Amino acid sequence: MKKICCIGILLIIGLSDCVQPETPKAIEPEPLPAPNPMLNLTSQQAERLSQLPLKCIGQEYPNKPGNTMGDSSYVLGPREQHPAFYGCFDWHSAVHGHWSLVRLLKKFPDIPDAQNIRDRLNRNLSEANIDAEVRFFEDKNNSSYERTYGWAWLLKLAEELKTWDDPQGKRWLRHLQPLVDLMVSRYKEFLPKLLYPVRTGEHPNTAFGLTMALDYALTVGDTSLQHAIEQRAKYFFEKDQNCPVSWEPGGFDFLSPCLEEAALMAEVLPDKTFQTWFPAFLPDLSSLTPAKVSDRTDGKLVHLDGLNFSRAWCLYILARKLPDRAAELRGLADEHLTTSLANITDGDYAGEHWLGTFALYALSERERE
Repeated sequence: MKKICCIGILLIIGLSDCVQPETPKAIEPEPLPAPNPMLNLTSQQAERLSQLPLKCIGQEYPNKPGNTMGDSSYVLGPREQHPAFYGCFDWHSAVHGHWSLVRLLKKFPDIPDAQNIRDRLNRNLSEANIDAEVRFFEDKNNSSYERTYGWAWLLKLAEELKTWDDPQGKRWLRHLQPLVDLMVSRYKEFLPKLLYPVRTGEHPNTAFGLTMALDYALTVGDTSLQHAIEQRAKYFFEKDQNCPVSWEPGGFDFLSPCLEEAALMAEVLPDKTFQTWFPAFLPDLSSLTPAKVSDRTDGKLVHLDGLNFSRAWCLYILARKLPDRAAELRGLADEHLTTSLANITDGDYAGEHWLGTFALYALSERERE
């Protein structure tokens, strides 16, 4: 019996010696998603998108003011209170509606409504109108008005004008500059006082406001604003890990707290540092699926269409910074963008006054290399 056992053991050993270990296969990056023509920003797409802000920047009502009234003299209609940015339901939507039109004019100067767009912009962005906007923000009762969401969109509008070689665009930027300068000074005053970041999925989200402002600072060479943002971003977010993306979305979210933070840090941190930081911050994106909207006539519930767009633009940013995961991230971004793109012109003002901008921003980020 012992002999049989020994022979068996020797046979096993001999056979194991004959088995050659498999050579591990090199892991190749996934191919990028196939081109989706619907997601290209074409002239036809631009014409469709332009109709939304073109309509709403001159539509005074319905309107949600959001300002603080010091006394009865503050009781004014939207156009009296904000002669430049009175339309599109609220101030920030009016501002980013103007950004959308400038963006589309820059890329498609021969868009069918080009002259109409120019006339509207020229009327709203007059020197007198912007001076009135400055006076509103200088009032002590409204010094924090639209902080920092509306401030961020104003800087995005200024950035778009700054990078446009167009005579009218240059004039509009000159008119806008006093308000822009005021917003920049407000950022610089506010950031050192903000001891904790706001991590909501709506307007006050700190990461969103810092990302837009950082884009402006880098474009115009404002190193003071740039350093203030970078310092605060690192203080708030550099040690974060395991962001609970599976908890998203909240019922009214139009921003992803996790992805907005990641997109900001992608711009703030050096590439290699970010590529180490990101897996610890967001180790698993498997729960990230496009949000569903149950009622697009509800101004809060339709926020979730906006969330799909903002997630998409964050994912496109991340794909540029994480080349090994570019296919995964761009595919996920395309899925989110496609889900809501067909719904931005559904005929209800609850979404139409702002979703065109979010769609355009996502499409623009998709185009960037």
